[in-house]
Amino acid sequence: MGVTVSCPRCAAQVRKPDLMHTAWRCDNCGEVPPFHVAEHISAEIVESMLRPVARSADRVPFWCPWPLPAGWMVTGVGWAGDDRAGVRASAVSCSGPEPLGGGPADVVLIAEQPGVGLGTRFAGIPGIDPGYLIAEALADPNGHQGPHAKIKAAGHPTPLWCVKSPEDRSAYVSEAKGMWLYAVAWPASAGYFLAEHVVLHDLSEGVPPELVYGAPSPYLQGRA
Repeated sequence: MGVTVSCPRCAAQVRKPDLMHTAWRCDNCGEVPPFHVAEHISAEIVESMLRPVARSADRVPFWCPWPLPAGWMVTGVGWAGDDRAGVRASAVSCSGPEPLGGGPADVVLIAEQPGVGLGTRFAGIPGIDPGYLIAEALADPNGHQGPHAKIKAAGHPTPLWCVKSPEDRSAYVSEAKGMWLYAVAWPASAGYFLAEHVVLHDLSEGVPPELVYGAPSPYLQGRA
């Protein structure tokens, strides 16, 4: 199985631990948990990417919409971490028809522990954690009152807040299972995907045999 490894915060190449350093390093960001992405996708690859989760003390969920909306497929999976620290973040990409009928759409769902920075990288927002953006949304007296979207994650109602991101995408942030939850959609209008009664299932608790797989997402691979 081919795997690409990059910095979770800036997508640059990372250096492996050596005699002088015990952690993976990025020339731009310093010590980071390396982000591993499978170059292809299938049931077997998903299962192999989930194996490091079983060895981690703190289980990071791999969020996937289930059931998948009509025409949607799983198009990628990745995780950030190493053998020393375990899995600290996960990413699952899905692709399908754009909800407003404008062509193809892509959504990347990310779960991460604080301090990783994978979600802010994909969302295109500054910083490592998004807490300040949620606080700003809640404190704005002229802003939207209440969450911008509502989904279910692991059986629990989960509010999502839309945060300012580049114009080519929409980014939503929340918390689930004690970790940050991001949903980043391309194009920006694909964020309406979250209005379709989305239910998120943690693939680390079981991969549905009916899951459909498609061509690898260029967004998860960092080629878009």
